[in-house]
Amino acid sequence: MSRQHITTIICLLCIMTTSQAQKLVTQTPLYDCGQVLFRNPVTTDFVVKNKSSRHLEITEIKTSCGCTIASADHKDIAGGKEATIKVVFDAKQLGHFQKDIWVYVEGQKKPLELTLKGVVVTHIKDYSGTYPYQLGQIRADKAEIEFDDVNQGSMPMQTIHILNTSGATAEPVVMHLPDYMIAEVSPTRLAPEQGGEIRLILLSSKIRDFGLTQTNLYLGKFPGDKISNDKEIPVSAVILPSRQTLQDDALTAPNIQLSSTSIDRKNMTGKPEKLKGEIMLQNMGKSTLEISALQMFTAGMSVALGKTKLEPLETTKLKIQVNDIELQQIKQRPRILMITNDPKQPKIIIEVL
Repeated sequence: MSRQHITTIICLLCIMTTSQAQKLVTQTPLYDCGQVLFRNPVTTDFVVKNKSSRHLEITEIKTSCGCTIASADHKDIAGGKEATIKVVFDAKQLGHFQKDIWVYVEGQKKPLELTLKGVVVTHIKDYSGTYPYQLGQIRADKAEIEFDDVNQGSMPMQTIHILNTSGATAEPVVMHLPDYMIAEVSPTRLAPEQGGEIRLILLSSKIRDFGLTQTNLYLGKFPGDKISNDKEIPVSAVILPSRQTLQDDALTAPNIQLSSTSIDRKNMTGKPEKLKGEIMLQNMGKSTLEISALQMFTAGMSVALGKTKLEPLETTKLKIQVNDIELQQIKQRPRILMITNDPKQPKIIIEVL
């Protein structure tokens, strides 16, 4: 085959690929209604955009069942312009629901898929707590999340209750989400002074190492919102070995003992920017003690361990150095995390007071 023929084939493939690319798009393909009252129809709008330079015509809109009706405010969409798909769900059946909507465009085989979900209830259950933290223009009951004592392979969930305190409708979005975490915001849109919740699900199987994993999430008021420190949510996860990997025989297992599980800065020696202290560790068990992780929850500290493996009755020192000036500027609690193969104490937290 000649080079000219190869070039022609490549060009044709590029044209075919381009023609199959999705031209009708949306920033929010999923709308979570949250709690919906029984026999109260739900109406919501999906904004779709023609990202091509040519006109697009919506030829058909299908729904996954007769209880959902969808229509477009106009079917002919100019290049770069938007249209609104209005979806109405009848809410005549109690329980969780998920309804799919398919928007077909002329010349496009694959439709744009939209999803409406929520739960139909007889009574709305409102959050009765307070929202002491301000995250941008949204208030929350938490400004920090800790997934504690997570055995590898599990999927724990934490909930943040939020309140829209701005004067306009918000579409809260969790930004900078790592691949080992899922965020679900319900409902998707919040009217002024309306409350909702964020469910954070940890996929611990995607975190390889035991010990502490930390990240910072940001709560935006709408998709594409800017990231700033006032919207920050620190998230930490302590991953432990699965229960099957820990020794079950207490008679032969390692057994770690510490001289203390806390250290008071007032009792440490040295200058404020370089305070020093020690904690003694000993293996009182019958087999080798292994310390697989030694980490700090905050900056402003450093640690050094004499040995990471201790034979029965063997001891070692944990040396701790603290910058007291720096710690006073940090809002999180200063702590040290230790992961061991002691089946009764796979995780040890040392508080820095």
